[in-house]
Amino acid sequence: MKTAIDSTNNLHNTTNSIDRSISVAPMMDWTDKHCRHFHRLFSRNTLLYTEMVTTGALIYGDKDRHLAYNDSEHPLALQLGGSNPAELATCAKMAQDYGYDEVNLNVGCPSDRVQNNMIGACLMAHPQLVADCLSSMQDAVSIPVTVKHRLGIDDLDSDQLLQQFVDTVAQSGCRTFIVHARKAILAGLSPKQNRDVPPLQYDRVYKLKQVFPHLEIILNGGVKTTDEAQQHLKFVDGVMIGREAYHNPYDILASVDQLFFQQSSAIKSRQQILQEMFPYIEQQLTNGVPLSYITRHMLGLFHGMKGGKQFRRVISEQAYKQDAGIQVLNEAFARVNAFL
Repeated sequence: MKTAIDSTNNLHNTTNSIDRSISVAPMMDWTDKHCRHFHRLFSRNTLLYTEMVTTGALIYGDKDRHLAYNDSEHPLALQLGGSNPAELATCAKMAQDYGYDEVNLNVGCPSDRVQNNMIGACLMAHPQLVADCLSSMQDAVSIPVTVKHRLGIDDLDSDQLLQQFVDTVAQSGCRTFIVHARKAILAGLSPKQNRDVPPLQYDRVYKLKQVFPHLEIILNGGVKTTDEAQQHLKFVDGVMIGREAYHNPYDILASVDQLFFQQSSAIKSRQQILQEMFPYIEQQLTNGVPLSYITRHMLGLFHGMKGGKQFRRVISEQAYKQDAGIQVLNEAFARVNAFL
């Protein structure tokens, strides 16, 4: 497991060292280190993101608990939540010291919990503050610093305001903008509703790339298939996939290396990926990690297949038991194997 390392290089901050053609979105309560290890078995090249971690959690909390990860997870980005430039710089340096490949600032989360602390989408109303935050982060590290944001918030969602936001933030030196193709409604909608109710407006993300051809524009929001990702890549530099990669990881991620990263390796089977998880699970069980902490991320492995629902049900019912181990996965797989 990766903990702090010595990071003394002085390379210029650049976006060119990471291929962001396809990435898996940072998702609270989902993209923890167990989930990321699982996703890495599908694709060697997809860029993975942590859950959002606030600056306060890192500065005043258990830093290692929030930042430790498995070496297998690279390329890996840490997403930070905060709005204090000095604190964000401190935390960006932590990310670099721990060996992360990128650090990202969250300017897209619509939760009222984080709004109260000036975190997330509410920062879109303060583009100069966002620019100051990113500038301080870049001054502190040599790894790429990126930003993830919405099309706008509430009534502040015109193309003019969006372009002013991007232009102001880009003056900080930030060159990678991950754009959730919806606006956020900060009053009256829950975070879940904000992922569905505001309409997707992909054309506005495409337009950003046209207006700012020198910036790296990554599209996020509602992408459900690799075919859709290929279509978006005609207009933007990369595609970030969220919930579909979590619920249906095989159909989304298993062929990514071959389709988007020009890899010639064979596509793994679902059974192969399941078996490759066993050593990791056994190691984590030895370390005292409950089986359910890991297997909750694996429920969609056989999504859409005969026996897939039974696979999911066995794990859901058995993995939480105190003595649960690898035998639970063997039993779950037996329900699917009968149809293979």
